[in-house]
Amino acid sequence: MKKYVLSSHAKTVITERSIETEWLERVFSKPDKLDADPDDPELTHAFGRIAEHGNRVLRVVYNASVRPITIVTVYFDRRMRNKL
Repeated sequence: MKKYVLSSHAKTVITERSIETEWLERVFSKPDKLDADPDDPELTHAFGRIAEHGNRVLRVVYNASVRPITIVTVYFDRRMRNKL
């Protein structure tokens, strides 16, 4: 497992959106898909299906150019539902 820290925003949204830390870590460590951020070259978007949450797609956005890696935000992405 890569080492990471959560931004204050990520900490807040994980709680507000009832996202399990295990789900975040699963997608972060073994994503189904990776995309570069279209606006910020330092950010990477990792996607993964969460079977135990209705097979929804979790998006984990992180900055790997800093140490430790910083997870910027996490959310279920409705637009990716049929793309993975």
